[in-house]
Amino acid sequence: MLLNHYYEGLVEAGCDEAGRGCLAGSVYAAAVILPPDYQNELLNDSKQLSEKRRYALREQIERDAVAWAVGIVTPEEIDHINILNASILAMHRALDQLQVRPQAVIVDGNRFKSYKDPASGSLLPHTTIVKGDGKYLAIAAASILAKTYRDDYMNQLAEAYPQYDWRSNKGYPTKKHREAIRQYGTTPYHRMSYNLLGDGQLSLPFDE
Repeated sequence: MLLNHYYEGLVEAGCDEAGRGCLAGSVYAAAVILPPDYQNELLNDSKQLSEKRRYALREQIERDAVAWAVGIVTPEEIDHINILNASILAMHRALDQLQVRPQAVIVDGNRFKSYKDPASGSLLPHTTIVKGDGKYLAIAAASILAKTYRDDYMNQLAEAYPQYDWRSNKGYPTKKHREAIRQYGTTPYHRMSYNLLGDGQLSLPFDE
């Protein structure tokens, strides 16, 4: 059974990201505030759920949440500031969009930068929780939103670039994805600061 909250008595937002290890596409993050006494036995780390279950839960989360939002950081931004900073920035962008202002933040993983509330200008207390998406409901909910919205985005890109098999691999470094990069070169959506071919080289020229 996942826990309802970490900060007793505070309006708490859970955050998680999706797409950090991908070779292509934006990184997505979500922030979710759930009701104080919320329970949903089906909620879990998005990686532990089937695709059908994730999308069904997305509808429940969006219906039940006090507030939710999704933040996006582009491949160009990832190349400029690196994926760790981009993942944290995506979470901050999600937090910025929440219609109800949180008083504290819990984050999946072990790295985060203090978030300044744009309304009050004050830094919110935050806690990073390793495997938090399997421990706290709000983080699990955020993981599901981030994953499903990023999957939607990669499925759209796959229509324009079918040779990279993004509908199946969602931009992750599968053998088929890397073979397509080797054969067709890169797209504007590839992260050029990544080792795209898995051969120790950082990037591949656009026109190869």
